[in-house]
Amino acid sequence: MTALNYVKVGNLQVASIFYRFMDEEALPLSGLSSTQFFQGVETLIKELGPLNKQLLERREDLQASINEWHKKHQTSFSFDQYKAFLEEIGYLEPEVEDFNITTEGVDPEIALQAGPQLVVPVNNARYALNAANARWGSLYDALYGTDVISEENGATKGKSYNSVRGELVIDYAKTFLDQALPLAEGSHKTVEKYTIESGKLIVHSKGQTAELRKSDQLVGYTGSPESPSSILLKNNGLHVEIQFDPNHPIGKTDLAGVCDVVMESAMTTIMDCEDSVAAVDAEDKVGVYRNWLGLMKGDLKESFTKAGKEVTRRLQEDRKYTTVQGERLTLPGRSLMFVRNVGHLMTNNTVLDHEGNEVPEGILDCIVTSLIAKHDLLGNGELQNSKKGSVYIVKPKMHGSEEVAFANVLFNRVEDLIDLPRYTLKIGVMDEERRTSLNLKACINEVKERVVFINTGFLDRTGDEMHTSMEAGPMIRKHEMKTSTWLTAYEKSNVNNGLLCGLPGRAQIGKGMWAMPDLMADMLNQKDGQLKAGANTAWVPSPTAATLHALHYHQVNVFDVQRELGNQISYLTDDILNIPLAEHPNWSLEEIQQELDNNAQGILGYVVRWVDQGVGCSKVPDINHVGLMEDRATLRISSQHVANWLHHGICTKEQVLETMYRMAKVVDQQNAGDPEYRPMAANYENSVAFQAACELVFSGIEQPSGYTEPILHKRRLEAKRNRVASTK
Repeated sequence: MTALNYVKVGNLQVASIFYRFMDEEALPLSGLSSTQFFQGVETLIKELGPLNKQLLERREDLQASINEWHKKHQTSFSFDQYKAFLEEIGYLEPEVEDFNITTEGVDPEIALQAGPQLVVPVNNARYALNAANARWGSLYDALYGTDVISEENGATKGKSYNSVRGELVIDYAKTFLDQALPLAEGSHKTVEKYTIESGKLIVHSKGQTAELRKSDQLVGYTGSPESPSSILLKNNGLHVEIQFDPNHPIGKTDLAGVCDVVMESAMTTIMDCEDSVAAVDAEDKVGVYRNWLGLMKGDLKESFTKAGKEVTRRLQEDRKYTTVQGERLTLPGRSLMFVRNVGHLMTNNTVLDHEGNEVPEGILDCIVTSLIAKHDLLGNGELQNSKKGSVYIVKPKMHGSEEVAFANVLFNRVEDLIDLPRYTLKIGVMDEERRTSLNLKACINEVKERVVFINTGFLDRTGDEMHTSMEAGPMIRKHEMKTSTWLTAYEKSNVNNGLLCGLPGRAQIGKGMWAMPDLMADMLNQKDGQLKAGANTAWVPSPTAATLHALHYHQVNVFDVQRELGNQISYLTDDILNIPLAEHPNWSLEEIQQELDNNAQGILGYVVRWVDQGVGCSKVPDINHVGLMEDRATLRISSQHVANWLHHGICTKEQVLETMYRMAKVVDQQNAGDPEYRPMAANYENSVAFQAACELVFSGIEQPSGYTEPILHKRRLEAKRNRVASTK
C-alpha cells in the first residue's frame, strides 16, 4: 500500500493513480475530455451524495423503530399488530397497480435464452477471462474431471487418461444427446458417420440412415457437408456442438470420430466489483476498473505458468459456422457481461469531495463502469459485448423502492454525463434485502423501463432477516433456515413478482449460487429445481459447473414453466414476514457448541484471506473440510447468527471467544500449504484478521444492516499499512 497523492480537479481531490488511469486509459476515445468528465463527476456527487446519505439514515431510523417495537412486544407479539406497524412506518409499502416492464434493446442472452450465469471477481484477470470465455465448454472435460462420473470399478481420474473413465464419459454425453437431440431412429451411441445432406442431418449406422427427430434442431456445421468438422445443434434455445477428429486420441476410438461434445454454457457473466472483491482504496479500485476496461475493449490478457509452460489467456473470438442454407453464421464466443457495482453504503478514498470527505463508492462505480462500457458501444475494440447497444449493471443491497428509485435517478444522470441515450444503462435489481423482498413489485416499478434482471440471494437475505429482527428473539439454527417459512415464500414470491411484472421475454429471473464446486454430482441432482421454480438463470461457481448446469436447461424448458406458473401467482407477504425465531430453544450444550464451531470456522476461514491477502472470494474449507465458495454474503449470515445468539444469551462472550481461538488453529492448519498465509494462532492479539473476525461478531449488532464491509475495509487497510511498515 502506497501513500495516496491527490490531484485537485475543480473542488474535488482525485487520487493521482485514479486520475492518470482515467486521463490516459479510460477517457481517450470515449468522447469526453478529462475536464468534462470530472466536472460532471463533481456536479453529480454534489447533488446525489446528500440523497445517498439520507437513504442510509432512513435505513437506520427504520431499524431503530423496529428494534424498539420488538423490545416492547417480546412477551405480547401479535402478527397483525406487527404488520400494521411496518405499514405505519413505511417499511411495508402500499401495493402498486399492475404493470409490465417496457425494457427495450435487450440482448437475447438475457431476454430470450435461458442458461447458467457466472459471477466472478473482476479484479482477478485470470478468473474474469475464464468466466467470459465460459460461453462454451467441453462436456467431456466437465464430466471426466468431476464427481459426476464415479471413480468406482477402475474409473479413477489419475494423472493420465483412463480409458475406462473415458468410456463412461462418452456414454453419459451420448445419452444426453439421445435425450436432448434424439434421432428419429436409433441412438447417437451407434452412429458411424454424420453428414449434412439437402439441409438435413443424416446419421449412418450399420448400413442404415436416420435423421433427427426434430429436423429444425440442426443449425449449421463447419468443414464440408459430407465430412463435417463439427455440427451445430440447438435445443431449448441453447447450442450444442458435436466435434469430429478421427486423429484425436478420443476421436480415433469413437465409431463416428466424435472427439468432444461442446455445450453453450455460461450465457451471461456478472463481472463483480462488489461481494467477491476486496477493494478498499484507490489502488484497488483502479485495478478493478482497469480489468473491466480490458474486457470492454477486448484486449485484457493474463499470462501464467501451467504445467511448466507459460500460457497467455485472452478473450475468445466469435465462432463461425455454415448454416444448412449455406449462409455464414457467427455466434458469440464469449458470455454476455454484466458489471456488478457496489451498493449505497460504502465510501472510498479514490475521490474526496469539496469538504475532503470520501465520496459514495456506489456513485463512483456507476459513473466509471458506465463510461468504460461506452467503449463497447462505440466499437473501440475488436470484440463486442452487447450487440443491442446496452450496458448491464447489477445493483446490489438496495432496501425498498425509494433506494431503487435513487438508483434510477443515478443512472439517468450518468447517461447524461457520458452522453448516452436514456435507458442505455440497464439495471439488475438484486432481491437480497428484506425490505426489497416485501416490496419487490414497487421496486421493479421504479425501474420498469430499464430492468433486465432480478434474483434471489439466500445468504445476504438471511443476514438481513436476522439483523432486522435481532431484538425479536434467538434465531433458529443456520441449516434450518433453508426450510423456513419465510425463505420458501421469498424464493417463490420473487418469481411471482417477476412474472406478474412481465419480465419473461425482456429480463432474467435468477436464482442463487451452488456453493460447493467440488460436488458436481449433487449439483446435477438438485439445481434443476431452480428451473422448475421458474428461474431462467442461476448462479454457478465455475466454468465447469456452467457446462454441467447447462444440461438442466436442455431438460427443462424454463419459458414453458414460466407460462404455467403465470397462472398460479399467489401473494406471500405474510409468510415472508414470518420471523425465523426459535420459539422455545432447548438445544443441548453440544448442539450450541456445534453451531458456534461451524460459524466461527467459516468466519475465520474467509476473513483471514480477505484481510491478510485481499482475496474477496475463494473456495474455503468448512469445518468438515468441504470446499465452499465464500464471499461477504456468507460472512454476513454467520456473523449475524453468532451475534444474535450472544445477544439473547444462548451462548456467552467467553464461550464464543474460546471457540474463535480454537477454530483459528483449525483454519491455520487448513491453510498450512499456502506460503502467503499468516497464521492467526501464533499471535491472536496482533493478527489483524483474527481481531477483524472477532469484531464482526462482538460488534455485529451495531453494523449497518449487519453488513461486514465497514469492519473488513477498516481492517484490510490496517493490514496493508502494517505490511508496508514491516518492509521499511
